Amino acid sequence: MKLKIWQVDAFASKALEGNPAAIVPLDAWLSDELMQRIAGENNVSETAFFVRTAPSAYDLRWFTPTAEIDLCGHATLASGHVVSHILEPDVQTVRFQTRSGELTVTRQPDGTGRMSLPADPVVPYDGPSDAADRIGAALGVIAPHTLLKGQKFMAVWDDAAIIRGLAGPGDLAPVLESLGLWSVIVTAPGDQDYDFVSRFFSIGYGIPEDPVTGSAHCALTPWWAKRLGKKALKARQVSPRGGDLVCTDDGARTIIHGTCALYLTGEIEI
Repeated sequence: MKLKIWQVDAFASKALEGNPAAIVPLDAWLSDELMQRIAGENNVSETAFFVRTAPSAYDLRWFTPTAEIDLCGHATLASGHVVSHILEPDVQTVRFQTRSGELTVTRQPDGTGRMSLPADPVVPYDGPSDAADRIGAALGVIAPHTLLKGQKFMAVWDDAAIIRGLAGPGDLAPVLESLGLWSVIVTAPGDQDYDFVSRFFSIGYGIPEDPVTGSAHCALTPWWAKRLGKKALKARQVSPRGGDLVCTDDGARTIIHGTCALYLTGEIEI
């Protein structure tokens, strides 16, 4: 069996930046086991598989190297890029049916993508009173002043330099596990003309730090929009690879604009 594959760096102005996603179009679904094995072989944050159901319409699934997940922003943006720039170049808006409902990616006149994802409103975290201290200690910094929880867990500091200066996830894994959590968004007000900065650490999915996380901005955007008093925000995920996002709070939806850079075109033989 031969399958086409593209590797696209999402939220990147050029290759070797942003977050890499492997994109594998299918005529029909493979077994879950085989798709998971392909994702493990690709060993990037997510491999996206999709099946065309109608012109400009697809069913879409995402796999990390170790598990299928419910929502992935960067691989959705990259999938939309492959469809609208390569597979169906006359199409402007691509519609994806997913575990998280319908997601759309619209190609803009400048070639960037406008992606619509479900918002993830967060509320104050009601877990153990020492959680903030434990998270700060695990990362080797002061404790975050605010902890929040929606679909994702979020920790907030006052200084962008703290987020930029983190060496990585440190000793977070046992702390998150003890709190019954699988990931944490760390964030602070922005610097260098950004409205906010962030990073995303996880356990159990083969991705200790995700380079640029679209789904995390479904939680970040409405929270920062309310605090900064503005709907449109410029964000930077300050992982070692890094990436820029322009995010808009649209109520029940989060709108994210980003660029994609094609890194690899190939063929899988299995």
